[in-house]
Amino acid sequence: MVNNERLGELFKALIQIDSVSKKEGAIAETLREIFESLGAQVVIDGAGPKVGGDTGNLIARFKGTRTEIEPLMLNAHMDTVLPGEGIKVLFSDGTFTSDGSTILGADDKSALAVIIEAIRVLQERKLASGPLEVVVTICEEVGLLGAKNLDYSLIKAKHGYSLDAADTDGIVTRAPCANHIQFKIHGRDAHAGAAPEKGINAIHLASRAISEIRVGRIDEETTANIGLIEGGRATNIVPDLVTVAGEVRSHSPDKLEEETQKIVRSFERRVLNYKEEFPSDDGLPRLETEVRQDFSDLKIPEDHPVVILAKEAASGLGREMKAKTSGGGSDANIFFGHGIVTGVLGTGMKDMHTVRESIRLDDMVKSVELLLEIIRLHAKL
Repeated sequence: MVNNERLGELFKALIQIDSVSKKEGAIAETLREIFESLGAQVVIDGAGPKVGGDTGNLIARFKGTRTEIEPLMLNAHMDTVLPGEGIKVLFSDGTFTSDGSTILGADDKSALAVIIEAIRVLQERKLASGPLEVVVTICEEVGLLGAKNLDYSLIKAKHGYSLDAADTDGIVTRAPCANHIQFKIHGRDAHAGAAPEKGINAIHLASRAISEIRVGRIDEETTANIGLIEGGRATNIVPDLVTVAGEVRSHSPDKLEEETQKIVRSFERRVLNYKEEFPSDDGLPRLETEVRQDFSDLKIPEDHPVVILAKEAASGLGREMKAKTSGGGSDANIFFGHGIVTGVLGTGMKDMHTVRESIRLDDMVKSVELLLEIIRLHAKL
């Protein structure tokens, strides 16, 4: 049923179109041409200018053969991480890799190839299907910006699937919510050798605050990380500014708030204690704090039709589909927050975001087969 050779050739062609985040214009036009050639109505929304990119999200609508039923959304993202330009695709023993100097880009171009091949098979075999809304986002890899700025008035579907995971026999139904945290500590500059006592070392204050907080895995639901520190101008200058950024993730919104506030209080306490110990008339040191939600949680009940449909489709293929919990966020988190219940399916990609990334053609074929069975069952609802 699946044309393996055609699937592989399409995947290679898509991989060789550079599309790092905010530079997805070329692949968006290629996808537009492909989807329009398959009879879709294609729209590109206005998200591009909002995120500083060269194109918006692409929405391709297929009427299907049963136009009276609710549409099903299929999602993938078109951007890739760095190093993702000038990718050279190698194929050996049924496995795609890069030449080792770049990522491969199976995350998430394998999903694009899988969705297109599934639609081609549907049409060639004249299989029954309901309306499909293919939503291909930009800038997923830099904060889910495409999904966050998607024109949701263009989407009618209330449930669907995002193809953005590894396991072809799993459906992600739970993913955490996350907060981004950023601090700026303003100290006072001074000559580090001649008059260090006149300065307030912003980096030292930040390091003392960081030493008081927990990072890594907090419990089975919660993680925290400090991932960025920037500050200082020279070793002989007491640094007057440091920026520290991190995140907290949790499957519990209450724990997310609790751990976030612990980190915030650590920085507040360290700055306040210094000011009490060394009073000054210039208000230094001073703390600026920014906390923003990166994404809300994904929490789909196991008895939801999205999960049941995927499990029934897998069973029809002689496979077992397991509901899974993820520690990462995806477009599905954002869709879920907008009332579109979205399970996350896998395409078989491995070692994503590294130059060792790979994917087996057989796994992509399995993904196409599962998607076709889901579409077939959806058409019977």
